Parts: sequence; structure tokens; C-alpha cells
Amino acid sequence: MVSVVKTRSRTPQAQFDELLIWVLAGLIALGFVMVYSSSIATAEANKFTAYQPTYYLLRHGVFICAGLIAGLFAFQVPVQMWQSYAPYLFLLGAALLLLVLVPGIGREVNGSRRWLSLFVINLQPSELMKLVAVLYAADYTVRKGKVGHLFSKAFLPMFAVMSLIGSLLLLEPDMGAIVVICVIALSTLWLGGFNFRVFVGLIVALPLAFAALTILSPYRMQRVIGFMDPWADPYGKGYQLSHALIAFGRGEWFGVGLGGSVEKLFYLPEAHTDFLMAVIAEELGLIGVAAVIVLFALLVLRALQIGRHAAFLERNFSALVAQGIGVWIGVQALINIGVNMGVLPTKGLTLPFLSFGGSGLVVNCVAAAVLLRVDYENRRVARGLPV
Repeated sequence: MVSVVKTRSRTPQAQFDELLIWVLAGLIALGFVMVYSSSIATAEANKFTAYQPTYYLLRHGVFICAGLIAGLFAFQVPVQMWQSYAPYLFLLGAALLLLVLVPGIGREVNGSRRWLSLFVINLQPSELMKLVAVLYAADYTVRKGKVGHLFSKAFLPMFAVMSLIGSLLLLEPDMGAIVVICVIALSTLWLGGFNFRVFVGLIVALPLAFAALTILSPYRMQRVIGFMDPWADPYGKGYQLSHALIAFGRGEWFGVGLGGSVEKLFYLPEAHTDFLMAVIAEELGLIGVAAVIVLFALLVLRALQIGRHAAFLERNFSALVAQGIGVWIGVQALINIGVNMGVLPTKGLTLPFLSFGGSGLVVNCVAAAVLLRVDYENRRVARGLPV
């Protein structure tokens, strides 16, 4: 019996969350395959891509490599350093959002000015702002913890800052990023123990604000109308959603087979970005959709558990960062899947880790690295080792 106890005590403990690493690897690998499958026809027929069927595949591979390299660097940064630089990173993010609105600097695509041209790639500051919002909201909540019951001192400063960021995003416009960043900020304050009365006004004010923004913007109103009944105008307002629903219907249980999608053949717009989930549904069926949902559910669950472990170790900033990343990824994935299934109005949000897009994928990899760093430090602190 004694020998068994000694053997167990000498068993090395894992330094990393292996389940989380496998989940992230599964999402990135599936995205790599599906981006190629969904984009091959578009790339082959487009002179912009030089009629190369592997154009998006190669670029997505480069983005994955860049994301993994950025993630490796981010993992080396102690969480305490992220906390120290959170306000400065927030100011940098706000400056980039302002810079993208300057004519001649910001790049406009399809009526939206969301990108900064860096010659080789385009940087989308709103994607970076999501990670920065997690770090800043966590740092703010820790600093304001003692006055969390006071509306004026705890909530109003954060409300003012988020209103500024929301205004800049609204000018791009990027309504999807506004929703995600607002959810990140509010959930962080809630998880940080701020008084419930602080949120009562928001429960009423935010839906009214989004309703007003929708009514006052003709193109947003058209999206809502198309969402309510896409079949009323399947060649106009309901074009994207109607073809996404057709893709889901064709997929049935097991899909039509990898590469067999019809909707990606110039019917479904943005098949390799915003509507990648519809192609997954058509080619891999309900089984493929369920697999994606399970992977995201595991990622969010592990993020919340890592945050809870950090809170148990009284590492409050780390706890809020881990939980904030989980909320961010979970909400963005939920919105994207909901849009593809016709449950939510169309938003310009990609599917984290899967959709084509350099800025989003690199920032997602950095966020995953920060989450793994929080878990790594939790394990070392629990064993009495320095971080």
C-alpha cells in the first residue's frame, strides 16, 4: 500500500491542459480543410486570385502559421505583464479603430471601412479590440472591486469607455464587433462580483439602443426584414439566408460528402468566411455541425473551469481573463452559427478558429495562448512553484 502511494506521488503532473490543446487543434485543422473545400471554386474562377484553386488554402495556411508563432510568443508573457500593459493596449486598440476611419488609410470593402492595409496583409483592428477588451475589462474589474456596488464609480467609467469604442465601431460600421465587445465587458463586470443593480438599467437600455440603431439604419433594417422571412425575397434581402438554409437542408444527417457542396458554387456569398458553417452543414451534415458545437462547448467549458481554478487560487485577474476569453469565443461562435441557421439576423462575424481571415485567426490563437498561460500558471501556483 505504501509503495502504491509513493508511486502515485512520483507521477509527474501535466503542465498543460491537454484536452484544451486537442480541442484547439481540432478546430484549426477542421477550419483548414473546410476553408479549402468552400473556397476552391471561387478561387479557381476569380482573376483576383489568378485562377489558382489553392489561393485561399495557401493564405489560410500562412495565417495559421502566423497565429501559432504569435501564440508561442504570447504564451511566454506572464499574465501579470498582460495586466500591467492592459490600459496601454486598450489605448493602442482605440487608436487603431480611429486610424481605420481616416480616408486614405483605412481600406473600404463592400461599403465598410474596417481594415488597415499593411501591404502584405490587411489588419482588422476590431478583431484585436476583442482581445484587448478582455484584458482591459478584467484589469478594470480588479481595480474597481472595492467600489463594485457604486454605480457612479464602478459602472459609469466603463460605460463611457465602451460607448467611445462602440461609436468608433459604429462608424465602420461593425455591429457584430459591438455586440461581442459589449458582452465581454458586461460579463466580466458580472463575473467580477459587481452589484446586480448596476446591470438593471442595461437590461432595458441595451435592447432599446440596438433597436434604435436598427430602425435608423436602412441596411440593418433590410437585414432584419430578410431574417424574418428570407423566402419573401430570396433573390434580394433574403438571398444569403435562403441559400444557407438550403445548404443545411441538403446536408441532412451525414452530409453530401467533403467537397460535394453545391451552395459554395457561387450561390452562397462569403462561403469561406461568414457562412463557412453552412458549407460544413451541407458537406458533413448534422454530425459535422454537432462536432463543431461540441468542440466549442468544450473550449468554453475549459475556459470557465480554468478561470474558476484561478479564482480559487486568488488570482483574480487571471480568472477574469480566462472566463472573458471563454465568453468571447462562445458568444461569437453562437452568433455565427445562429446566423447561418437563420436563428439570428445576419452579422459580419466569422467562426473563431475556422473561418478564413488573417486578423481574426491570429488574434484567436493569441487568445488561446493567453488562456493556456493562465492554466499553466495555475498549475505551478497550486504546486508552490514560481510563475
